[in-house]
Amino acid sequence: MLGVAGLLLSGCGWRNDKSQPVIEFSRVPQADQGGRDKHDIIEGRVTGAAPGEQIVLYAKSGNWWVQPLPSRPFTKIQKFSNWTNATHLGTEYAALLVKPGFAAPAELPSLPGRGGLVSAVAIVKGANAAPSPSIHFSGYEWRVRNAVSSRGGKDRPYDPKNAWTDATGALHLRIARSANEWSCAEVSNTRSLGYGTYSFTVRDTSHLEPAGVFGMFTWDYARADQSFGEAAIEISRWGDPAAKNAQYILQPHYVAANVDRFTAPSGALTHSFHWEPGRMSFRTTRGPTRDEKAPVIAEHVFTSGIPVPGIESVRMNLYVYSQRSKVAFANGAEVVIEKFEYLP
Repeated sequence: MLGVAGLLLSGCGWRNDKSQPVIEFSRVPQADQGGRDKHDIIEGRVTGAAPGEQIVLYAKSGNWWVQPLPSRPFTKIQKFSNWTNATHLGTEYAALLVKPGFAAPAELPSLPGRGGLVSAVAIVKGANAAPSPSIHFSGYEWRVRNAVSSRGGKDRPYDPKNAWTDATGALHLRIARSANEWSCAEVSNTRSLGYGTYSFTVRDTSHLEPAGVFGMFTWDYARADQSFGEAAIEISRWGDPAAKNAQYILQPHYVAANVDRFTAPSGALTHSFHWEPGRMSFRTTRGPTRDEKAPVIAEHVFTSGIPVPGIESVRMNLYVYSQRSKVAFANGAEVVIEKFEYLP
């Protein structure tokens, strides 16, 4: 991870000042001329922030543009003073520590200095290369996770070697033994696709252990206060060998109406969801096609709590569930996705 200390902007120019709040970047996206077609994750840490203060992010593409969206300009400071969000790409990136009442302009020719409602400003040049590796699958670029995640109730490593495409173009995700730990896999689309139909053609997953989880889902860092806008198809028994092995879900999962459990049979299946304003329709069919004539295994429609598009990415992951599992994960796993398709 990068450890780039923020520079504080004062009326006299740039200087380091330990008596003032300090912003650091720990993950810096690659330098790019920018645009709305591609985004990445930006992370950092702030020390000395006062209660109620937040981060405002900007990316430079000609002028400075607020990130991730003009409608979502604020990034909350999390536990241990960390912050994370998505950003469209730029040649430089900036983080402002701001007091309550700060109004973030969508576009700026130059950044404000420290003073008034701005407690600190940090700027960093875009990295020479993307901070995560990527692969190409089904006509899209996918970022491969290379950072620890606590999904499943325990911090586990995510190894880029656990995600690859084969000679036929199929995507493989794997859980593998790494030293004395299980390493997992996740890929995320570098584009936001918005409303439309998302489908995943997957080879047989009936072999997945009860504590294994294969997920196909949306995730929006700009909606951290709304369960990240997550909508998912998940293949798992959540550690209970007697449980059904699949579900459609809108977060938060503790709302009973947000979860629909079903049984996914053996063999190739096509899972899909159609996302439109105020409605998400999930469907699983037998075989490698979304054809209307394909036998339907399960379907469910949600009409409450539907997220709206933002800077979300569609993702796939394979990981170990350990929070309340009745059985330990024992043998590793591999899932093969034949095809991903998006239709607006």
